[in-house]
Amino acid sequence: MSLRNSYELPSFDWDCSRPLIEMCEIDKSFKTIAGDVPVLKTINVDFQCGQFVSVVGRSGSGKSTLVNMLTGIDHPTRGSVRVADKLIHQMSESKMSIWRGRNLGIVFQFFQLLPMLSLLENVMLPMDFCGLYPPAERENRAMALLAQVGLEKFAHKMPGAVAGGQQQSVAVARALANDPPILIADEPTGNLDGRTAEQVIHLFEEQVSLGKTVIMVTHDRDLARRAGRVLVIVDGELVKEVLAQAFPEMRHRHLLEFSHRAQLKIYPAGQLIPVPADGTECLFLIQHGELQVTSTQPDEMAQNFRPAEWFTQAWLNRLGRFTLKASPAGVELLEIPTTGVVMPDMERSQL
Repeated sequence: MSLRNSYELPSFDWDCSRPLIEMCEIDKSFKTIAGDVPVLKTINVDFQCGQFVSVVGRSGSGKSTLVNMLTGIDHPTRGSVRVADKLIHQMSESKMSIWRGRNLGIVFQFFQLLPMLSLLENVMLPMDFCGLYPPAERENRAMALLAQVGLEKFAHKMPGAVAGGQQQSVAVARALANDPPILIADEPTGNLDGRTAEQVIHLFEEQVSLGKTVIMVTHDRDLARRAGRVLVIVDGELVKEVLAQAFPEMRHRHLLEFSHRAQLKIYPAGQLIPVPADGTECLFLIQHGELQVTSTQPDEMAQNFRPAEWFTQAWLNRLGRFTLKASPAGVELLEIPTTGVVMPDMERSQL
């Protein structure tokens, strides 16, 4: 067997029609002197191959705890975490370490570089630990990764001899060392200047274009929008994704309240959809499918609403006589009672 074949990378073939990552009914509590403190509450979420996902929320909302469930650094109090065909929370620590090194690239919030190793050696470390790539190739690969983050000239310096932003860039290069199918980054640009942050995000986008899955924790809404999918977590709960998509500027506490109030209604193809007749003010938000609103007064007018588009009861009332009808594919509609809620100044989405 050739030297190269002795160090083949592990295959990660996966049917991408199925979720790559599944978090099911996740609860997490920490024990304190005062009792159990819930940090995550009934988290249900899937991640697909090739997605760039951002997780946003205020400090203490549970963002880092959520991604720690995916890396196996932490374990759920209740529920399951499946990555590909592995229930990772059931793996032993030794198996988890090897699995993590081969399949996950992790960028920690506070670098976690080893201070006694040079920047180059820090990037080589995952390859050495997992036995990936022939030893003669590892240094060249690590140097190329440092070049991608603009630090090849500092390769032989110790972490303490470079700035915090440069250390974070090295942490990104290290996360890519074993060419993992999944990258998880916890506030990866928090200590970077604008130019370097843009460089890191571009690297993530490039990895996604290669079919990798990137999950990034951030508190920066502008940065979060660079991802194709945004998850909002508030007090340990995930807000309904379509709400975060429809109202990207809404305060997180309002999003959570809307998420609690939302009632899912599913209508088959062509069905006429009733609206509350008891005077309850509602916001109507399309989750899946399509809905047609037709006004018959004074002139007939039809408007189609698609996922993440919405309208309010007040807007409907001004149409006079109207009908709501599910599209040929049917529709999933969130009806959100808004009576007694301080509403943003809105009646209808800007289509």
